[in-house]
Amino acid sequence: MNTRAALAIGLLALAVWAAGQQSPTQQPPAQPPKTAPEQADQNTRIQVEVTRVNMLFTVTDKRGRFVTDLTKADFEVIENKRSQTIQEFNAESDLPLRLAVLIDTSNSIRDRFKFEQEAAAGFLHSVIHESQDKAMVVKFDSEPELVAGLTGDMAVLERGVRELRPGGGTALYDAVYFACRDKLVQDQPSQRYRHAVVIVSDGDDNQSRFTRDQALEMAQKADAVIYTISTNITRAETDGDKVLRYFTSETGGQAFFPFKVEDLEQSFENIYHELRHQYILSFRPEPLVADGQFHPIELRVRGRRDLIVHARKGYYAPKK
Repeated sequence: MNTRAALAIGLLALAVWAAGQQSPTQQPPAQPPKTAPEQADQNTRIQVEVTRVNMLFTVTDKRGRFVTDLTKADFEVIENKRSQTIQEFNAESDLPLRLAVLIDTSNSIRDRFKFEQEAAAGFLHSVIHESQDKAMVVKFDSEPELVAGLTGDMAVLERGVRELRPGGGTALYDAVYFACRDKLVQDQPSQRYRHAVVIVSDGDDNQSRFTRDQALEMAQKADAVIYTISTNITRAETDGDKVLRYFTSETGGQAFFPFKVEDLEQSFENIYHELRHQYILSFRPEPLVADGQFHPIELRVRGRRDLIVHARKGYYAPKK
């Protein structure tokens, strides 16, 4: 091989080596990885769950006694005059609980406040199973304030209740809105669970930025059942009492009106029994209208006019 030929071969080899050292940015773009079949299935399942409506409810007779031996076949869900297919049904007393206790600390309840603290602390001790349940405590006067976040630690919850101090106006609607939007909606355990809100208040509101119906809407979007204990002891129904009844009737809870502060403990005990005698069912609306709007529904026991169903009156559909 002569010198000129050897030089040409050397230059060619150098060019090939240089091409192999080009920046990665000059390489053809990599194709995105294909979605694994199990990932696609998981996404589909999530979408299906979003389109299901869950209903947590209790059934009582006309004397207020719980009826706990009913089956899926006993119930009917009606939407737009059409019977819906119940896909899941269970009588649940031990589903994990996510509970928001909202305590009015405004000046209007100052004379009853100490007893309310004791009753609320006792209620949390009785209803929260530390191994599976969580609760939070929200005080509200001129504005809501989280004093104990969602936790199963009874020491934290009790300390939050006992450190409350009364004073200021009343922002009840803001408290409901905050507890549901910022806490309950954000807390989505992987297992099935229950959301409930307990309000201790006279129901009067004079400070909120949000309206009564905006607060109710957020509670419905959180799938929360609202229970209320009125601190009005005048024995005359007030506008605040009507607000408390409204929240409970629309979400499937109950309103309690103890006329003596000594009866507060009994009201909390009644709520405890409610939470331990619940049914839960789910259905997929047919046809599904994904408009983001509120859709009225009715849940009833077939052929049993002697029984009363305590359930929410509708749901907010998903929005495309």
